[in-house]
Amino acid sequence: MLEAEGIRSGYHGITVINDVDLSVGHEIFAVLGANGAGKTTLLATLAGLIHFTAGRMSLGGEDVTGLPSWELAGRGLGYVPQEKGVFPDLTVMENLHVGAMIGSRSREERIEEVIEIFPDIGARRNQLAGTLSGGETRMLAFGRALMQDPKMLLLDEPTAGLSPLYVDQFFEKITEIHDTKDVSIVLAEQNASKALEVSDRAMVLSLGTASEVLEVSDVTLQKLKEGYRI
Repeated sequence: MLEAEGIRSGYHGITVINDVDLSVGHEIFAVLGANGAGKTTLLATLAGLIHFTAGRMSLGGEDVTGLPSWELAGRGLGYVPQEKGVFPDLTVMENLHVGAMIGSRSREERIEEVIEIFPDIGARRNQLAGTLSGGETRMLAFGRALMQDPKMLLLDEPTAGLSPLYVDQFFEKITEIHDTKDVSIVLAEQNASKALEVSDRAMVLSLGTASEVLEVSDVTLQKLKEGYRI
């Protein structure tokens, strides 16, 4: 689905991601690492929000290096940022309608599917997004990305700052969406233990450099320590 080679990017001339290679198929792929490791920068680069300074990327076998975020979204790449990722002055339903601007299926059909996955936001469909709880806001951001009918989702720390109840729910939903909607997922997470429970393979980022990619069954505490440079 997605292949990236020698990715390098950063901010204001400072390199944050340094020569990262990534190959993701039909799976849940975990990108692990401590705070400040570069996970957010990597996903924002893959989503087209930060420009490459080196490297190339393909999506579905087609070279998409340097394409803007809106064009990548149109080609099936969904992105849920770490921040709230919703329009606070729009209602829940209006936020979902924004996501529906990409995709060809009936908007009503897609809304019904999203609300089936996240019934809590369906119950608040006419409520302003800015008045939702943290967990509900994350559900809406996730749901809006699903409205695009993505082939691949980039999830940047979807459970950051949430209560344990919402954390468990989100990891269950990630597995459900991958299994039922046939969506590949790149999951950036600090919560390594939870991410490894739902993922097929994992990579650890440390100061913008990636460790080896491992099958989850091969990830050991020692391997994590090496990746985190502990």
